[in-house]
Order: sequence, then structure tokens, then C-alpha cells
Amino acid sequence: MADTSDTRTPAQIEADIRRRRETLAETLDEIGVRVHPKTIVGDAKAKVASDIDRTLGRAYVQVNRAVSEVRAQFVDEDGAPRMERVLPVALVAVGVVGLFALSGSRRRKR
Repeated sequence: MADTSDTRTPAQIEADIRRRRETLAETLDEIGVRVHPKTIVGDAKAKVASDIDRTLGRAYVQVNRAVSEVRAQFVDEDGAPRMERVLPVALVAVGVVGLFALSGSRRRKR
């Protein structure tokens, strides 16, 4: 059989009850704040913003890596252009622009 005798005074018991009520009130206030619609919406917005930031960060890293890889194809370690690779690309670009210019001028004449 368990010992059910309480050696506390009535004042101590009342003080314990008062402390427990205060703790319970604080807990209920915290729960109320957590389940409030504005809090839920704010938390959802923060999560979405965090996910977007993470996605944009990954995209930035991938684009930066791709640009660095392309740059490495046309520039040597010292930063000087690799003319054997730059010239053919430049000639192709000039040719494509020239074709667009010719096709545009032919359309205007018609």
C-alpha cells in the first residue's frame, strides 16, 4: 500500500496549486500562440522562403560552376584568351549575325 500522507501545510499546498496554475496558464498561452492562424501562416511563409533561398543558392552554384567550366575552355590559367578556341566561336557568331541581318533585309525588301 502506498504512503498517501502529505506533510505539507495548507499554505504550501495552496502555493503549489498557484504555481501549477501559473505554469498551466503559460503553457496554454504558448499553445494558443502556436496554433493561431497568423503564426501558422508566418511559419509556412518562412519555410517557403527558406526553400526558395536554398533552391536559388543551389541554382547559383550550378550556374557559377557552368560559367567557370565554359570560361576555362576559352581562357588559360593566366587569364589570357585561348585564341585557337576563341576565333572559331567568334567567326561562327559573326556568321550567324550576318545571316540574320541578310534575312532581315530581304524581308524588308519584299
